[in-house]
Amino acid sequence: MAWATRASFLVAGINLSAWAPLVPYARDRLHAGEAELGLLLLVLGIGSVCAMPLAGLAALRVGCRRLIVVLGVLGLLCLPGLGWVPGFSGLAALLFVYGAALGGMDVAINLHAVTVERQSTRPLMSGFHGCFSIGCIVGAGSVAGMLWLGAAPWAAVLPVLLLNAACLWRSAPHLLAAGGDAGGWHWPHGRLLLLGGMAFATFLMEGAMLDWSAIAFNTLQQVDTARAGSAYAVFAVTMTAGRFAGDRWVARHGGMPVLLAGTALAVVGLAIALWTASPGLALLGYALAGLGAANIAPLAFSAAGRQPGTRPQVAVAAVSAMGYSGSLAGPALIGFIAHASSLSLAMTCVAAGLAVAVVLGSSSVRPMASGR
Repeated sequence: MAWATRASFLVAGINLSAWAPLVPYARDRLHAGEAELGLLLLVLGIGSVCAMPLAGLAALRVGCRRLIVVLGVLGLLCLPGLGWVPGFSGLAALLFVYGAALGGMDVAINLHAVTVERQSTRPLMSGFHGCFSIGCIVGAGSVAGMLWLGAAPWAAVLPVLLLNAACLWRSAPHLLAAGGDAGGWHWPHGRLLLLGGMAFATFLMEGAMLDWSAIAFNTLQQVDTARAGSAYAVFAVTMTAGRFAGDRWVARHGGMPVLLAGTALAVVGLAIALWTASPGLALLGYALAGLGAANIAPLAFSAAGRQPGTRPQVAVAAVSAMGYSGSLAGPALIGFIAHASSLSLAMTCVAAGLAVAVVLGSSSVRPMASGR
């Protein structure tokens, strides 16, 4: 079951990242300005957040296997349309469905991962999220490569579509089929709210790195625009490596030390990246930030599935919804603060928010850590 779970995370990462290289083509096809493009991206995020509570309830009724397969296939079927739908309203509607498929599948795979980890004798969650990161690299890289070779946008997604279809077909029989007793959605409270706050701050930081790190590298260290994207590349690579190493770290040291040490490393790394004039030191800072932040979200999801008195399906859906709310609100929040003050101060607020959220929520990870 563990390898099938890894395949599901890989599929989810590919489905998510395949859209990124298509964004400029969609903008040009629709002759959209920044406001229109921002609205389209907001619709995608709204679809994701709306689907998450429903996905938790669906997992209770039909089980993870059906949910992962259905939502994975739905995401795949959306990809070619994202490359050719001509009208604004049509693309917005498709992005809402696509976002719902992504958000719902995120809940399904994390719930499946929590269940598999609970049945195992060792930590697994960080490695699962590492496969998601690999999927993001594969999805974005493959589509970008096809576009560079001259493929039409709708055709550029076909290789990853076939790869994901094969992964789903091969892994589906090995996924958990059971559902559970029906239960209702409720808003997170208590420890679950604190775990959701950790997820919110972590996803906000990841979104900030995706949308703003290149601009910060270009603005603060005066790096050439063509090389500014290396800031996010370094962050993404070290985050992926940290997630694959994270299960061993948690097994050896426990969840709490990994969580607190990682948070401290992420905050220090981001401070270096933002407040040094040296491009080399800035890249080192981004690398440390990615390594430090790598295991915060996996630990939050794992702890959510272990909270007493709350069904894992409901807990994981609630934490996922709060986390994705961070990635949805993050870019706009940073832009607002940067406009009012400076980009370096806005990004520093992200680091400070992460530290506060982890300090407040760290006690909720103790039950998991002590069980190792």
